[in-house]
Parts: sequence; C-alpha cells; structure tokens
Amino acid sequence: MKMYRQYVIFVSKLGDIPLLALRLLLAYAFFGPAIMKWGDMEATIAWFGNPDWGLGLPFPALNAYMSASIEILGVVLLVLGLGTRVISFPLLFVLFIAYVTVHSGHGWLAIGSSTNDPEIAERLNAAKGILKEYGDYSWLTAKGSFVILQNGAEFVVTYAIMLLTLMAFGPGKISLDYIISSNKKT
Repeated sequence: MKMYRQYVIFVSKLGDIPLLALRLLLAYAFFGPAIMKWGDMEATIAWFGNPDWGLGLPFPALNAYMSASIEILGVVLLVLGLGTRVISFPLLFVLFIAYVTVHSGHGWLAIGSSTNDPEIAERLNAAKGILKEYGDYSWLTAKGSFVILQNGAEFVVTYAIMLLTLMAFGPGKISLDYIISSNKKT
C-alpha cells in the first residue's frame, strides 16, 4: 500500500506533461487543415458552398474564413498555452460542424477496415491489382500498405474529448496561462 501511495505521488507530479502533450498534439492536428484552407481559400470557399460535391454550407466565404481563422489561432494559442480554456470552445464548434457535415455519414473509423467491410476490401484489392499491373508496387508500398480513407468520426471525436479535457483541467503549468496567473497572485 505504501509503495502504491508513493507511485501515485510520483505520477501526480507528471500531470502537466500530458496536458502539454494534448495541447501540442491538438495544435498539430489543427495546423494541417488550417494551412490547407488558407493555402487555397478560393477552393475552400467553393468546397464549403457547393451542395453537389462540397458541404453546401450557407455563407461559404464567411464560414471558410471563420473556420480557418479559428484553427490557425487555435494552433498558436494551444502551443503557447494561452487562453487554452477559451479557444477550446470555438475549436470544439469547428469540430462539431466538421462532424455533422463531413464525418458523421462515414461511420466511426478514419481508415476503412478491409477485414470488416467487404466493399472496402473489394475496392482495396482492385486498387492493388491496378498498381501491381501498371506501377512499381514494391516501391509504392515500401513505406506502408495502401488503405481506404473512410473519413469517419474517429479523429474528430478523439480531438473533441482532448479539447474537453483541456477545458476542464486547463493547460497545465507548462503554459503562458499558468505563468500569467502565477504573476497575478504575487
């Protein structure tokens, strides 16, 4: 029992490291989509607005700029640990919209399982056959096997849980939020 208490005391002191890791992982996760949106805002607006091959959102320009702005601001603030609890809410809203408009209709998995879904297995086998016949299959698969991107809710829900954790526990002591609050107390 004493050894367990010592263990709990030890790991409790490490509590700020996972909070930092959550912030950095989320910043990384939002960075790619933010840069993609800002990199070609016209295409982003078209995708947001087009009901046939895009999301069909109202006010696509406004929504595209707001989404990209929230994401890039979130990246900066999460890395710094500044306003973490505040920026987590708009980031959650962006994730909610992404879930509703993009991910909810594609099941749970981000990468489709060919063992559980015969349609995915069929498509994957067809693609592999084409690549084996017309490409250098061993070179193409040297860094990993081919997959079908199912684009399900797996990552969106995981990121939302991570943001809720930061909202509840804050950014930890390895953050500007902590430094600022510590300086106000003295």
